Amino acid sequence: MSAETFDDVAETFAFLDDWEDRYRYVIDLGREMPAMDDALKSPLTKVDGCASQVWIAPSLEGEGAARRLHFVGDSDAMIVRGLIAVLRLMLSGKTPGEIVKTDVEGRLAQLGLDQHLSSQRSNGLRAMVARVRELARAAG
Repeated sequence: MSAETFDDVAETFAFLDDWEDRYRYVIDLGREMPAMDDALKSPLTKVDGCASQVWIAPSLEGEGAARRLHFVGDSDAMIVRGLIAVLRLMLSGKTPGEIVKTDVEGRLAQLGLDQHLSSQRSNGLRAMVARVRELARAAG
């Protein structure tokens, strides 16, 4: 049940009726996500504001207007690792300007995640989105 794009995730969410199945799908996306090198897990890449341990590490590719921001991430919580995978599908590989302009909250609301995550998870997800935007602004 892998996904190539965020739109694939949205399509699968529309197909799955039950929230338990949707959570399992998000967890599976996290399991399929490439592992983050432990050397990248440091205070510099740690995301504050998350109840679980979360790291997001950026890398830049290309020059000038063609420059793209990629990121890897990890968490000690399976559902959060899945949320990182969803964010990667939505944002990783875009230009810093595209990332800053993306209506991440609106796209996530399409999935209904905003209504089905606990308040702690929602706060953590907002912190992860803020970190990626901060990385994009710094790279732009």
